[in-house]
Amino acid sequence: MALKELFDLHGKIALITGGSRGLGLQIAEALGEYGAVVVLTARKQNELDEARAHLAGQGIQAHVYAHDLSDFESIDRTVEKIVAEVGPIDILVNNAGATWGAATTEHPFEAWQKVMNVNVNGLFLVTQSVLKRSMVPRQSGRIINIASVAGLQGNDPRMAATLAYNTSKGAVVNLTRALAAEFAAQGITVNSICPGYFPTKMTKGTLAYGEQAILEHTPMRRLGTDADLGGLALLLASDASAYITGQNIAVDGGITSV
Repeated sequence: MALKELFDLHGKIALITGGSRGLGLQIAEALGEYGAVVVLTARKQNELDEARAHLAGQGIQAHVYAHDLSDFESIDRTVEKIVAEVGPIDILVNNAGATWGAATTEHPFEAWQKVMNVNVNGLFLVTQSVLKRSMVPRQSGRIINIASVAGLQGNDPRMAATLAYNTSKGAVVNLTRALAAEFAAQGITVNSICPGYFPTKMTKGTLAYGEQAILEHTPMRRLGTDADLGGLALLLASDASAYITGQNIAVDGGITSV
């Protein structure tokens, strides 16, 4: 098979949680450019509508479903609806996430639960649902979890404390390894992307607080851009990565190398 054919996603359906903006939309652009039909979920319908129009302007077919990942009881229903209306899911990108900044001694338990419910519990439940309803019956699939460099290391003490976020992303890192081992023999690969600092709505507060410290600690001396994540996402979603599973790959300008 020609190399360019390995990256071809025509005929594939990709579900991207939290796909209406930020890194999720960047990934949707990359997968859609190579032929995938993208399905976006997010909490706000207006942002989903804007994302769909944005993608349509690039010639990318997108379906959108308003959904709150922390509403656990609705996850199966949403996945069932997507499969019935769009088709079986070939690629799952677990991108939706939440964060909270607070010193550990002052961290509200309710905020801890919110972060865990979206970043770990919701991710698990949507993955379980997609596995049962699409990937296991077809013995194929690509799962891409969006973890973080925060799941690979502790915080620089100059930064705002984010214990719940770091803990949740550490859980995603090892969930990726465990899932990969469990489903490898069934033609399903599971990998994670661990972004460094990208300017998004979620990182706005962090960057306002400590962008200079971040840049000083980043060997490339810059933040991530709209062009820095799509290539890896495409690789992990395509047949070009058929022998790659259980990996947690940092896209961070070198932060985790020092």
